[in-house]
Amino acid sequence: MKYIQIDFVHKVALVQLNRGVTNALNLQVIQELSESLQQVKSDPETKGMVLTSPNRKFFCIGYDLTELYGISKEEFTVFYKAFNQFCLDLYTFLKPTVAAVPGHAIAGGCALTLCCDYRYITEGRKLMGFNVVKIGIPVPYVVNCLLLNLVGYRQTRDISESGEFYEPDQLLKMGMVDEIFPEDEIIERAVDKVGALSELPRKAYEITKQNRIEQVKQQITKHLEEKEHHFIECWSSPETQKLIKKAMEKF
Repeated sequence: MKYIQIDFVHKVALVQLNRGVTNALNLQVIQELSESLQQVKSDPETKGMVLTSPNRKFFCIGYDLTELYGISKEEFTVFYKAFNQFCLDLYTFLKPTVAAVPGHAIAGGCALTLCCDYRYITEGRKLMGFNVVKIGIPVPYVVNCLLLNLVGYRQTRDISESGEFYEPDQLLKMGMVDEIFPEDEIIERAVDKVGALSELPRKAYEITKQNRIEQVKQQITKHLEEKEHHFIECWSSPETQKLIKKAMEKF
């Protein structure tokens, strides 16, 4: 079964997470996302990408704890490195990207939105944020770098250390999202944004985007291996595994 669906609207790729109610991330989902990104990248006719989901409750709940809990350190390392690589690939993708968030974007799901150029969210009680510190793990280094670049030191501190979730009006004020739209408009608006950006002179747009992301990309790649090691050690510790198990019992 495939968990990522790709449709095209006006030559814009709609890359849709479609894995049950929560769209939880496992290795297969990350691999399919990577394949979808490569497809969009390699097709000169595709203007850009909207990352979204047909699920109106959860855009993505984050890592699939029930699948990742208790696996070997080696198996988790494969997953975690694949997740980080996809995040970096999406962030540095030179065609325009918009995350259209129709439901909650939690932890790893929130991370995926940060990798896009723009973030649109639907009206109502749609939550975004990182609760990971409460289950004994830090916000991943890639995500921390993206947050710092997007919303600054104080907001990143509060988001990372509080473990709280935020509603659309708060997210807009913080700079975590760019626009709030009615549910029946969000995809159209996201597609229109990608289309408008794709009409800019291609080389000028690509250089502009490269200039914007270059410093963050260099920082991530310089330290990523070391930071991945620290995260994996933290995840694998008995204390964290106990907290993850306790968190799983709530779902």
